[in-house]
Amino acid sequence: MKRALKIAALVVVVIVIVVAVPIASALLGRKSADDGVEVNGIRIVKDGMVTVGVVPISENTVALIDAGNDKAGAAIMTELTRRKLGPDAVTAIFITHGHPDHTGAIAMFPKAEVMSLEREAPMVEGREGAHGPLTRLFPVSPTGVKVARPLQDGDAVSLGQTQFRVFAVPGHTAGSAVYLVNDVLFMGDAADIGRSGDVQGAPWIFSDSQSEDRASLVALEKRLSVEALPVKAIVFAHSGVLSDGVAPLTTYAKANQ
Repeated sequence: MKRALKIAALVVVVIVIVVAVPIASALLGRKSADDGVEVNGIRIVKDGMVTVGVVPISENTVALIDAGNDKAGAAIMTELTRRKLGPDAVTAIFITHGHPDHTGAIAMFPKAEVMSLEREAPMVEGREGAHGPLTRLFPVSPTGVKVARPLQDGDAVSLGQTQFRVFAVPGHTAGSAVYLVNDVLFMGDAADIGRSGDVQGAPWIFSDSQSEDRASLVALEKRLSVEALPVKAIVFAHSGVLSDGVAPLTTYAKANQ
């Protein structure tokens, strides 16, 4: 009996090591997220290891890029309070992808119109799971979230005088999206900033397909260049902000063509 318990304990330890080592390497290889940074009027709010973009729409309304990991939305609520606003001031939430650390607080903002790429809606709503080495192990169950406005690649969504451009970047998940607003490019988890300040692709252990993610990033850079779309800064959900325009993404694209 004791021998069986020892073997079981050893198996558990091996499983923990097998899972923990690649997760740690993925997390330690990137820059830490920023908090309270303002880029072209957009405030970046840190919620644990992930960030949320708070985009002003009017004096009394804002839109969010993602909804963080905390179901209570404490960090977002603090930012709204700083602006002398309440939860009803959030009129739209643009979801980069359906992993739970990006959709946590959606329910706290009942007046918000939830948007994601149409391909990602099943994951946001909990009707479909992810397919990455680790994320495929996550349970799939209804989230209670309804994507009210499914988006398509190339869409332009206008809220007041503010326009959100939508780009499909499949790879991290099948329906991952990047949003360009106020000349700020929100990458979600499609890419990260490495510790040396370079752009890195999405970490393999959390991603459906690293090769597809690389191809998507290269295609995104080309589209931004061809359409001459201004990018003053790039925001990465887990690793902060690069304020060098589109240049870091261009460097990545040239190295991965």
